[in-house]
Amino acid sequence: MCRIGRKTHDPAHDNLRVDLLCAGLAGKRTILPMKSPGRVPKELDPAGGAGGRYGPPMRIAAAQTAPVWGNSEATTNRIIEWIHKAADDGVDLVAFGETFLSGYPFWVARTDGAQWEDEDQKAAYAFYLEAAVALDGPELRSIIGTVAETGVFTYLGVTERSASRGTVYATLVGIDPSNGIVSAHRKLMPTYEERLVWGTGDGHGLRVHDLGRARVGGLNCWENWVPTARHALYAQGMDLHVAAWPGSVGLTEDITRFIAKEGRCFVLSAGALLRPADIAADFPLREAALADGEASFYNGGSAIAGPNGAWIQEPVAGEERLVAADIDMSAVRRERQNFDPAGHYFRGDVFEVTVDRRRLDPVDFTD
Repeated sequence: MCRIGRKTHDPAHDNLRVDLLCAGLAGKRTILPMKSPGRVPKELDPAGGAGGRYGPPMRIAAAQTAPVWGNSEATTNRIIEWIHKAADDGVDLVAFGETFLSGYPFWVARTDGAQWEDEDQKAAYAFYLEAAVALDGPELRSIIGTVAETGVFTYLGVTERSASRGTVYATLVGIDPSNGIVSAHRKLMPTYEERLVWGTGDGHGLRVHDLGRARVGGLNCWENWVPTARHALYAQGMDLHVAAWPGSVGLTEDITRFIAKEGRCFVLSAGALLRPADIAADFPLREAALADGEASFYNGGSAIAGPNGAWIQEPVAGEERLVAADIDMSAVRRERQNFDPAGHYFRGDVFEVTVDRRRLDPVDFTD
C-alpha cells in the first residue's frame, strides 16, 4: 500500500493518484544500455561535454514517411525498413505517426462520412476494419523482432482491431527491444469525425518507460491538448514526450513547444505523409476521396522541442526523412529548477487527480 496525501492507495487496483508517484505504480519499465554518444547541440550542453552524471546523450527521431495506406503487410515492411534506417543513424528511439499502421481515416471528412446506412461508407469501414491489426498479430510480431534486433525503442501508431472484431482503436504502441510491447495506449477520445470510425480508449496506456537515464511517454494527436492526460505523464517523471500525429505542420507548430515548456521535457512530434499514390487502389471510396484533386492529404510536420520551449528542429513539411536530434537529459533537470508541474509547483492540498489505468474490457469471463 502507498499512502498518498490523506488517502491510501492500493497498487493492485492499478489506479494512479498522480499528486505523488509511488514506487511500483508507473507500469513496467526497462533500463537499457545506451549507444555511444553522438553530437550534442550546444544549446543543450553549454559545457560542450557529453555523458557524466546525466548519462550519455540520446538520439531521437521521427520517421516522417508514408504508409502503404490500407495494406498492413506492405506498411509493416516499410516500418521495418525505417527502423533499420534509424538504427543505421544511431537512433535510440524512433516514433511513427498516429495510426501509421494501417493508416489514418482520411476519407471520412472528404466523403460525407456521417451518412446513415450509406452502403459506400459501410464498405469503406469494412475495408478499414480488415486492414487493422491485432496486438498479438503477425504484423506486430515482425516489428517486435526488428526492434529487438536493432535495439531501437519504437513508438508506433496502429489501428488496433478489437477482440470483438468490429471496432478500431487509435493505439500508440510502445515497443521495447528487450520486452516487446510495454504499453498500448488507446486514444482517450477520438477527435470530431474520427468518432465515426474509432472507439474511445481508456487509461491503461498512460505509462512511462525508462530508456537509459530518460523516462519516455506518449499520447495521440489532439489528446495532447488534454491537461489531465499530460499531467498523468508528468507525474511519472517523463523526460521525453512523444506526440503522434496524422501529419500536419498546423497540428504540431503550437502544441509541441507548449508541452515542452509546460512539462519541462523534450517533445518529439511524429507526423506522417499521405498522398493520393499512397492509397490502396481497391479502397471503396478512393475515387470520391480524391475528387478534389488534393496533391497531399498530410505533409508531416514532425518536430522536436527542448525543455525550455525552444525549437531544436522546427516542423518539417513535405520531406520524407528521419527528423532527428541528440538530446541531453541535463537540460530537463536545469529547466525544472523553477517549474515542475507535477512536483514542487503542484498543490496536492488543493487538487486531487486520479487516473484509472484498468483496461476497460467489455466482459469478464469466469470459467
